[in-house]
Amino acid sequence: MISYLISKIGYALLTLLGVVTVIFLLFTLLPGDPAQMMLGQNESEEQLNNVRKKYGFDQPISKQYLYYLNDLSPISFHSLNPDDFSHFESEKYSAIQLFKTDQSVTVLKLPYLRESFQKNGKYVSEVISETLPNTAVLAISAICIAIIVGILMGIISALTKDQWPDKVIQLLSTLGMSVPSFFSAIIFAWLFGYVLQEFTNLNMTGSLYEVDDFGEGSYIQWKNLILPSIVLGIRPLAVVTQLMRNSLLEIMSQDYIRTAKAKGLSMFQVIRKHALKNALNPVVTAISGWFASMLAGAVFVEYIFGWNGLGKEIVDALNTLDLPVIMGAVLIIATMFILINIFVDIIYGWLDPRIRI
Repeated sequence: MISYLISKIGYALLTLLGVVTVIFLLFTLLPGDPAQMMLGQNESEEQLNNVRKKYGFDQPISKQYLYYLNDLSPISFHSLNPDDFSHFESEKYSAIQLFKTDQSVTVLKLPYLRESFQKNGKYVSEVISETLPNTAVLAISAICIAIIVGILMGIISALTKDQWPDKVIQLLSTLGMSVPSFFSAIIFAWLFGYVLQEFTNLNMTGSLYEVDDFGEGSYIQWKNLILPSIVLGIRPLAVVTQLMRNSLLEIMSQDYIRTAKAKGLSMFQVIRKHALKNALNPVVTAISGWFASMLAGAVFVEYIFGWNGLGKEIVDALNTLDLPVIMGAVLIIATMFILINIFVDIIYGWLDPRIRI
């Protein structure tokens, strides 16, 4: 199990390096001057040159890439020369000093995602830390809906194969997989937040936190979570339903299930004690992929519902060409995607020991 885990971590680190490289090249090689994006159109050439020097935009691409890796690395190397772009600044890094020489210092720190172009030099890590929890709440709520409802619907569909409940569930799950999330979000917001608002008491738009009318801070508005979490969970719910049905039908045809029935066990006991665990293998794999992709797919849902999460922040950053925020957000999503896949691989190995071999 240890070697299995080490190999997964090794693949994850290589994947993350590839993601970092693609993100850096994709946004660094974009046409346009990053310094101009930060300062606008009415700044002098001297101010532009100062910004280029401060952020290393005047360096070759290869050096900028190494500086970027150095900023992201937990163990990084910095010059003590104030004129060097990699000069160590204590106010920039929350770091523990490891080694120090006359010209350089090696530190242990959290990854540094640099500063926003458009938010008055605000750290990207602060921007993400303010919005990521809202996205996490939305994604977890959506995947919980997909898991609970999807597994129950899949079991009902399998037990009523070719009967009317099975046909209705099959129709709904097919429809759920076919409709794009942004279209579902528009329909749900209009129908339940506007047309039926008198009965549902739900809002078309709104985030987890709302500002108090008397200016006394913010408060949590849980009802704003209902519509976006349902919309975001529709497609994974449909997939979980189909996978659970097909997997359970296959398991129920096995010899050991027939033996369990012959021993006099009820259908509930057969499913709970014998069939369910084995039938969950493909479902667990699907859930991992969908949960990770929800962090990216939440972009459209958050923007339509006005949910102040990381997805909406990405859209705003794209509109203002705030490259560090875009790069940092995409990198965080990719890292979470990799970590979730490692975690699910471990669970999958526990459910089916043959996977580890």
